[in-house]
Amino acid sequence: MENSYFDGGLLQLIGWRILGALVTILTLGICFPWAVCMVYGWETRHTVINGHRLGFDGNGAQLFGNWIKWLLLTIVTLGIYGFWVGIALKKWKTKHTFMAN
Repeated sequence: MENSYFDGGLLQLIGWRILGALVTILTLGICFPWAVCMVYGWETRHTVINGHRLGFDGNGAQLFGNWIKWLLLTIVTLGIYGFWVGIALKKWKTKHTFMAN
């Protein structure tokens, strides 16, 4: 069994999160899905599981459609669907995560 590890640095993470926050704020939240993909993409590119580096092929355009659907479902259900949005986002991220090598 090979090692699993994360080789990203704290300053890099802070930089990506600040960039994601700026993108979200400057676009009044419209580009939040792109910010999520930027940060999560960085996290997966720096993760190795059993000797295999992870990759992420999701993009903001793909997530944007789901994000609108989740927002509308949350509004229609008076916030109840909001409890499932975190799980739905986790499922979407997992669907787009793969072993890169």
